[in-house]
Amino acid sequence: MRIFKNISLIILILGYLFAGANHFIHPNGYLRIIPGYLPAPVLLNLLAGLAEIVFALLLIRPKTRKVASYGIILMLAAFLPVHIAMLQHSPLKVGELQVTPTIAWIRLLLQPVLMLWAWWHRE
Repeated sequence: MRIFKNISLIILILGYLFAGANHFIHPNGYLRIIPGYLPAPVLLNLLAGLAEIVFALLLIRPKTRKVASYGIILMLAAFLPVHIAMLQHSPLKVGELQVTPTIAWIRLLLQPVLMLWAWWHRE
């Protein structure tokens, strides 16, 4: 079980590093899905990317893993309005991806799974 958890942690770290970097590499896709009622979408996108990178790096060390795990959970909760807006406005194009209502539902329902995954690595 330990090997599975270690592999899972590596995947989680790499996933958040990639996702965070992607906010800087392809910002337009993210800006397209930030709800209009949220202020400063460019800044929010950059902060989201930075948060994902910082939390990924904090997951590496056991001493900071708990903070990172709870930070990821809170971050994913903060992202829920984006996923709800995607569902409300689907179908829509995000970068090269065509987000259908089915994809929007999957992304929304995936959030609790990602939260549980981060929680599993809190220790």
